[in-house]
Amino acid sequence: MTAVDTPGRSPSPGAVGPEDLDTTRRARLVSGGGTFRTSAEPVLGLRPIVTSDGPIGVRGERWDETDTALALPSPTAMAASWDEELVRELGALLAAEARRKGVDVLLAPTLNLHRSPFAGRNFECFAEDPLLTGRIGAAYVRGVQGGGVAATAKHYVGNESETERLTLDAVIDERTLREVYLAPFEAAVRAGVWAVMSAYNGVNGRSMSESPLLAEPLKGEWGFDGLVVSDWGAVRSTEAAGAAAVDLAMPGPNEHWGERLAEAVRAGRVPESALDDKVRRLLRLARRVGALDGTLGGTLDDMRDGAPVRTRSVREPAADRALLRRAAAAGAVLLTNRGGTLPLDPKRLRRIAVLGPGAAAARIQGGGSASVYPSAVVSPLDGIRAALPEDVELTHAAGVRTSVRPTPVTAADCRNPVTGGTGVHVRFLDAAGAVLHTEDRPSGRSFEVDEAVDLTALHSVELRTVLRAPAAGRWRLGVVGLGAVRLRVDGRTALDDYVPPESDDPTYLHVAPSFRQAEVELAAGQEVELAARRTVEPGHGRVVALTADAPAGIPEEELAAAVALAREADAVVVVVGTSEQHESEGFDRTALGLPGAQNALVGAVAAANPATVVVVNSGGPVLMPWRGEAAAVLLGWFPGQEGGDALADVLFGRAEPGGRLPATWPATGDGPAVAGTRPRDGVLAYREGLHLGHRGWLRAGAEPAYWFGHGLGYGRWEYLAVEVPQRVAPGTGFTVRAVLRNTGVRSSREVVQVYLARPGSSVDRPVRWLAGFAAVRAEPEQRVEARIEVAPRALAHWSVEERRWLAERGGFTVLVGPSCGEVPLSATVEVVAARGPGPAVAG
Repeated sequence: MTAVDTPGRSPSPGAVGPEDLDTTRRARLVSGGGTFRTSAEPVLGLRPIVTSDGPIGVRGERWDETDTALALPSPTAMAASWDEELVRELGALLAAEARRKGVDVLLAPTLNLHRSPFAGRNFECFAEDPLLTGRIGAAYVRGVQGGGVAATAKHYVGNESETERLTLDAVIDERTLREVYLAPFEAAVRAGVWAVMSAYNGVNGRSMSESPLLAEPLKGEWGFDGLVVSDWGAVRSTEAAGAAAVDLAMPGPNEHWGERLAEAVRAGRVPESALDDKVRRLLRLARRVGALDGTLGGTLDDMRDGAPVRTRSVREPAADRALLRRAAAAGAVLLTNRGGTLPLDPKRLRRIAVLGPGAAAARIQGGGSASVYPSAVVSPLDGIRAALPEDVELTHAAGVRTSVRPTPVTAADCRNPVTGGTGVHVRFLDAAGAVLHTEDRPSGRSFEVDEAVDLTALHSVELRTVLRAPAAGRWRLGVVGLGAVRLRVDGRTALDDYVPPESDDPTYLHVAPSFRQAEVELAAGQEVELAARRTVEPGHGRVVALTADAPAGIPEEELAAAVALAREADAVVVVVGTSEQHESEGFDRTALGLPGAQNALVGAVAAANPATVVVVNSGGPVLMPWRGEAAAVLLGWFPGQEGGDALADVLFGRAEPGGRLPATWPATGDGPAVAGTRPRDGVLAYREGLHLGHRGWLRAGAEPAYWFGHGLGYGRWEYLAVEVPQRVAPGTGFTVRAVLRNTGVRSSREVVQVYLARPGSSVDRPVRWLAGFAAVRAEPEQRVEARIEVAPRALAHWSVEERRWLAERGGFTVLVGPSCGEVPLSATVEVVAARGPGPAVAG
């Protein structure tokens, strides 16, 4: 091909293409331009494409608490709603947030599955089931891209573990890949997703940035015409990745691409056609999001052709918060409700005790790159207090402590020694101590600096503040960061240590590195000047935090105080759970128990007051040995910034807990269907095959604590009848009609779930598998009909021998109910042969 180098040229959007750039420029274009943006190319009228992490909010290009973002409920909470329209609305809200922040590409949704309850990043994934994940993920994509912002289906594929995630090899058989782990990505492609992110890990011996799975089935069979972007730092080769179907290496400039890739193309070691395809896909994405001169950005209806028109909506902050509040309630799952304890009637309460470590310090999100800084958070304590009449007394005690990491100093307790206002003064210094840059921060956190600031000579970062101790005792003061760390208190050295890195995981290095602490005795009201410093070495990141934790009380006394409040109350709400310190990107969980002494707290409180409601805030399953002792157990997930008001709505009956479990919750941490997350010799074998989650529990004949799909709501539902067609042709779906009645005393919504089974199948199959779902709503004693569409794929299996989808001829059992563990209605549908003696082909 002929390369043209014409600076200043700005062709029309329809005319741009790889032929307008020489090899060096083309290679530079696909090698990233910065941490969260691509390179500009004036020849093509191309500005940088800006990306941002998701999926619960649009953080932007920096971890910066002064640049706030709306914090949505976690993806597990979204999926727990089983409500595609609600998730589409949330996606549209994220698109508006992205446009507000100048972001073109949202790095979400995460379509990996809940293969194991131990997976540390389950909170960022939707479900354990491929159909539910695919449908919720597709709704998320439609919502985001309906606002002209690209969604990114990630992490393609096999990234169900954080342990050794950068290098592990996931060994997954072909049929399991097709039917389970690839299926949600296929659904996203069918929904028109504009970008896909390749994972760090390998699958079946090939790194995903070099994997043939990027070409087939993604770009070939499925017809994906968008961009494949690497996970950050996942492109680690020139020729293998350059020849593969990954299109953009991020962050940039990537050391393995750029001029190295250009040289490989010129030498014939990487096909020029491969580079051309990468550039074409990048430009197509640019056109869709409005990053090319003369384009405004695409919408969901403009995937390929025609003049794109960016949709903009004027949003009201109050309406956005109301949506987040409604979404948190819709995803809340009522696991048990003995004697109709919930909803509580505020008119019958004189005193309510709100207890637990998560009551005042809200657990709203998991940790890692998905975290955001909301402008305000409604805690459970605040939400409940606001919902109660003035004559109801509210008492509170944490009872136990669970934090494992130090707490950055906050504006409430510190003064900037330079400005005199609240907060912390930060200096970035070279090796001689000269100041390169300064910032004034509202708290003791300092992450990355704007890339426009020249810090090439950076040697160390210093944080200074004046702390006013609100309580007397031995304070734990500390520094978060790697390298040589020092803490001085009123000029005296309290810490002087070297902190080596414990991992090369990006989340560890750039979000939550190691820390050191020292104890210092302070009087109440005493002011001390704190100065923390860390050196910055290559590969260590720049994160530093100055921390201060108040003196801890005596654990036995704190627990006893909470129990005393419970004993005196008419009702008790205990808020327990995990947090970003316990569930995070970068590591898997080693146990499923609640951190600290939270189980002891719940047991003691429930023994003291039978009207105890336990609220669990977590991103994935936790063990609940006390679940038979509590009057009600409500799962709130990581509910986002409006979680406290949503919780109050549910507790007092203003909203129904609309959620159904998107994953099976085990009763113990070593059940027969609980898969591990730790590779052996670098290999993580998916030995369970098709039988993950509830499928594994059913195959083992074991009973979990709570089944996939379970959730009570505030209605009572009777399943009366089911109707299905007697026969279906190959490659066609069918409709299930189920009749139900709400026998309760409140209006209620029910998620009607359809499962299929194939007794006597000639191929390995789950005992039953989710084939469809639909929601209905009814008033008390009202009968309603649910219509559930079953797609042709639900009847099919992937034939490794024939490399196509096939459906066995004969009968399939149709099971209908409120969860996979309770299916009171059944019928049979027969797949009839179209012609010939062999199995029928399904689409």
